[in-house]
Amino acid sequence: MMAAVSDPALETTGRPAIHAGEHHRDLRLDACRGLALWFIFIDHVPDNSLSWLTLRNYGFSDTSEMFVFISGYTCMLAYGGALPTQGWLTTAVRALRRGWEIYAAFLVLLIAYFALVWIVGGGQRYLDETNTGFFFHDPGATIVHVAALQFAPVNTDILLTFALLHLSFPLLLWLMTRSATATLALSFLLYLMVQIFSWHVPAWPSGELYFNPFAWQFLFVIGCWYAYEGTDRLRPILRSRTLLALAIACLAFSLIVALSWQFKALGGLIPERVTSLIYPIYKSHLAPVRLAHFLSLAFVVSRLTPPEWHGPVRPLMIALIRCGENSLSIYCIGVLLAFLAHVCIVEVSGGFAMQLALSSAGIAIMVGAANLLTWESRHDRRGPKLF
Repeated sequence: MMAAVSDPALETTGRPAIHAGEHHRDLRLDACRGLALWFIFIDHVPDNSLSWLTLRNYGFSDTSEMFVFISGYTCMLAYGGALPTQGWLTTAVRALRRGWEIYAAFLVLLIAYFALVWIVGGGQRYLDETNTGFFFHDPGATIVHVAALQFAPVNTDILLTFALLHLSFPLLLWLMTRSATATLALSFLLYLMVQIFSWHVPAWPSGELYFNPFAWQFLFVIGCWYAYEGTDRLRPILRSRTLLALAIACLAFSLIVALSWQFKALGGLIPERVTSLIYPIYKSHLAPVRLAHFLSLAFVVSRLTPPEWHGPVRPLMIALIRCGENSLSIYCIGVLLAFLAHVCIVEVSGGFAMQLALSSAGIAIMVGAANLLTWESRHDRRGPKLF
């Protein structure tokens, strides 16, 4: 969230934000991503009562928006900040390599996913829940479309969009250096075309990519723009008490609407004239109310979080930071753990005690894996974790 990206070291420099914070790492970024990974894992387990602890049931947006925004922000910090010293060629190669790493992680995850479904269900069970039936019925065609970023099992869809966004980042960076404001405007125009004409990227065997890159790129670009020059431009506006009141009102309205999906008695509080304006709320197209809710949430949190916060670093905070540092690997592990948790709920017990035990065990495994990956990275090369 914006709390995680406000950096006082970027103030009063007179230059784009990316040049002032090259050696400053805000641990709140990693903590936010780590918390988002825990939330995503919990939400990915079907019928998990612990999902009431996540953002999903309390507003229009969820942790997906947080991931995309932070990814755009950190991409600009890492690659835009390195551009003056490393040049275009090196910067572009680094960005493309990160896109390739996400793509490769997606392919490896799918191999593990298909193998796990086969081991657990023998290629006959859990096919609909995981959207892996196409692979077991027609593996050749499925592999081709997987490689072409046109097919993804359940819970892996966002990796396709992330790969496309990172692969296109060199072009985005070039446009930003020419005119950040014009780039943001062009991004908004593309987002608008999605809302009006439903522009989308086709998926296989039918439909479209769940996280429509034409829509979600706007949030990614907002993160890039905020890191590049938005910090200084928006500072006077973000101090406005009127804007804070509007953001809180937006969050309150979103809370009532989201709770009305679970508690029908609250539905009467929302006038039909209002519901006709906000529905349908498509996640795939990043509906405007989802975008507004996330930006409001980010703004409110940024006002409530001290900009120089770095601790105290407690075990829980360390666990969040470690997961955030290794977000790509931990996300992939979380997808597999969520499937295994679902199998345990179906085969063993769906009671709350089982849900609590599986959720706790899954998070513990994710934290253990993150600590192992961090330990390994300290004995190997160190690189930015931008997903």
